[in-house]
Amino acid sequence: MSLTRRPSAVTGNILYAQSGGVTSVINASAAGVIEAARAKGVKVYAARNGILGALREELIDTSKESKSAIAALRHTPGGAFGSCRYKLKSLETNRAEYERLIEVFRAHDIRWFLYNGGNDSADTALKISQLGKAMNVDIRCIGVPKTVDNDLAVTDCCPGFGSVAKYIAISTREASLDVASMAETSTKVFILEVMGRHAGWIAAAAGLAGDSADAAPHIILFPENVFDEAAFLARVKATVERVGWCTVVASEGVRNAAGQFLAEAGGRDAFGHAQLGGVAPVLAALVKEKLGYKYHWALPDYLQRSARHAAAKVDAEQAYAVGKAAVDYALKGMNAVMPVIVRSSDAPYRWNIQPAPLSKVANHEKKMPKSFITRDGFGITAAARRYLSPLIAGEAALPYGKDGLPRYVQLKNAAVAKKLPDFTP
Repeated sequence: MSLTRRPSAVTGNILYAQSGGVTSVINASAAGVIEAARAKGVKVYAARNGILGALREELIDTSKESKSAIAALRHTPGGAFGSCRYKLKSLETNRAEYERLIEVFRAHDIRWFLYNGGNDSADTALKISQLGKAMNVDIRCIGVPKTVDNDLAVTDCCPGFGSVAKYIAISTREASLDVASMAETSTKVFILEVMGRHAGWIAAAAGLAGDSADAAPHIILFPENVFDEAAFLARVKATVERVGWCTVVASEGVRNAAGQFLAEAGGRDAFGHAQLGGVAPVLAALVKEKLGYKYHWALPDYLQRSARHAAAKVDAEQAYAVGKAAVDYALKGMNAVMPVIVRSSDAPYRWNIQPAPLSKVANHEKKMPKSFITRDGFGITAAARRYLSPLIAGEAALPYGKDGLPRYVQLKNAAVAKKLPDFTP
């Protein structure tokens, strides 16, 4: 079957997939995709476990799900169809995978591929979008932005970030109240480690927890700055002596002067990134050894990105909007683009969705600008507050059951019958 078609013709199916670390609102993007496609009479298949599902021909027929089930995705965390960390190599070095994708697309009349993920996923989406020219196949690919790290280029913010930012700001404030209560006879230093390998956006969000000199967090460690042990210890000591206790928020990607992660544990993940073992215990041991203070540290890890109960309303709305826009762009015949969020005003906060070339997003990383970090390197500026504050605004509605727990949806995920031989990536 040929994939040749007129760009304006609404025929064929959409393949949607989720990639990388999931968020508390990624399923809202899925809902946006599916509901927008249904309104246009287009069927959506979902790849089970991201691009691996496409390669293995493990597809899910979302048309088997009820309208209410799809709507419930808007408040359900995790990845409803499964995700993965798998990076396609170049066409020149691994042509077999690209030929397999074409076979799957042809077998299931897939004309549009929508990949919901972060930086590495944008790279994968860009590579697949280039299939048309390289292999004379008419396939349109749209990237759908998602990452708690907020490090995608072009877009003002990334769906998923606002909610983790809200969770971390809340957690920092609540835990600090706990520490303050017990500081006289117990913990003097509390260290909260947050996600952020190269960009300190999540760590910066903790700064929203307090707005005065002695309010927590007293110290924020950003991966954009070189870790200065002497300066850090001096600030901890001065804070404890002045306030009575000290809250530290550290990004997992904090590095020393040699460029090494303080928390590097050795090994690499599927994308080639260094595996990190935990910066909080490293800092805690340093505080104990050099200053003798009693400490506690916490690593929210998956909790910060899955906390749908603390999701920001604006984040959930933006996640849904980019999913919906992705379908609109695809059916209009666009290719190699991503719907991005454009801010037009801080107060009141106003934003809209516009298309951006995937080439300007893939393999680019947006770090914290210097103007967002205080001169001493341990806090956020007023400019950072103006940027961050609107992103955590509002509470996203969440239904609760009689058991007192959130009511999340579990999809049927009905499998599409395979038509091709098995394939091992």
